[in-house]
Amino acid sequence: MTVQKAVENAAVRPLVEREEIRLAMLGMVDGNGHPYSWSAIFNGYDPEEMKSCPYPAIPAYLGKQPQHTLRIEGASVTHIWTDDPEDALRVSQSSLIPHVAARPEDVIGEVDAVIIATDKGHEHVERCRPFVEAGIPVFVDKPLVDNEADLLVFAEWVRQGKAILSSSCMRYCKEFMPYRQSTSDLGHIRFATITTPKSWERYGIHALESIYPIFGPGFVSVRNTGSAERNVVHIKHSGGADIVAAAQSDMYGAFGLLQLCGTAGHAFAQIHDTFYSFKTQLQSFVDYLRTGERPFPFEETIELMRLIIAGIRSREEGGREVRLAEIAPALSAMYTLPD
Repeated sequence: MTVQKAVENAAVRPLVEREEIRLAMLGMVDGNGHPYSWSAIFNGYDPEEMKSCPYPAIPAYLGKQPQHTLRIEGASVTHIWTDDPEDALRVSQSSLIPHVAARPEDVIGEVDAVIIATDKGHEHVERCRPFVEAGIPVFVDKPLVDNEADLLVFAEWVRQGKAILSSSCMRYCKEFMPYRQSTSDLGHIRFATITTPKSWERYGIHALESIYPIFGPGFVSVRNTGSAERNVVHIKHSGGADIVAAAQSDMYGAFGLLQLCGTAGHAFAQIHDTFYSFKTQLQSFVDYLRTGERPFPFEETIELMRLIIAGIRSREEGGREVRLAEIAPALSAMYTLPD
């Protein structure tokens, strides 16, 4: 029986039954300020302390939110641990977190779920392992993984029934939502583009999860003809669309630009409200804890990680076209995946 069928046949039940869900925010790496912003979305924040946040965009967009709509109700971040202990102190003061842990494992038994707030995929198996083995639900920042071996580990954990969820906030981008609901007025989509700054390894998932809810499963192959700093990735979908995703290290002026070109029309959209995307993304994790129902099948995460890994492999092999079926082929025996 595939994991998909097993999940369909299993009784869905809440993962956490406490009225107020206790969360731990764990980890902080260079270039990623999620512990500040994500914790504030649950707890609120101290405006004076948040001014010292090293990511100026965070207090800027938090400051635009009405206080009565800022927070996710029914959950709070009660514990914080970061790789640099000084960061944990600053985040705790800014985002009103009462407990600073000396070690990540110290939160076991103190919280109901954990959030791994780092975006280096090759670190996530070991960051998650203590909590997965303790049976604690885990949300993992994007991308879940960036290599085949770690994808197999997470897939096996989920097959065993472990509660693991990972996504990019771009899945919840409201500016792209009309095209996730329907592209019928565009006819058949034949070509699309999507852009992101930073690396393919860490930010390529933002580009991919922007388009995935529009096209759905059925991605066939990836060809990355760029470099580590200038990734230009041609992706083919079984529905007949060609997609070009660009992830370039210094392209900060072009985050989340989506273009759709169809047989009957075209469209362009750009993300503007990152706060909405983050809050909706985190709310989906809380809803998963409350209901036990995944917001989307884990098979989608597998396909997205195959795209990430194929993009790396193609680049390393001189721009060879890499079929998704080449990546972790053993998963096809456990999950219902596109050919």
